Amino acid sequence: MTAVPRELILYTTLGCSLCEKAKVEIWPLLEQFQLRLREVDIADDPLLMERLSTRIPAVGLGDPNQVCCWPFDSAQLREWLRHQ
Repeated sequence: MTAVPRELILYTTLGCSLCEKAKVEIWPLLEQFQLRLREVDIADDPLLMERLSTRIPAVGLGDPNQVCCWPFDSAQLREWLRHQ
């Protein structure tokens, strides 16, 4: 039985061009850290909108208070993931 991969949440919203650039940095790390990507639109959650509206794209592992915000590259994101 294989473990269910943890989710790396990409906090995004409709029309976020930087979010597309962030995905390029994220994709290579998913397998390495046994993660699957889930996109969450902050516009659907007033609390997320308040916390992250000026910080997206941001990625996290579930706690919206503990995120890695753009700008980041694969190396910076790898380092952030290692400390989570």
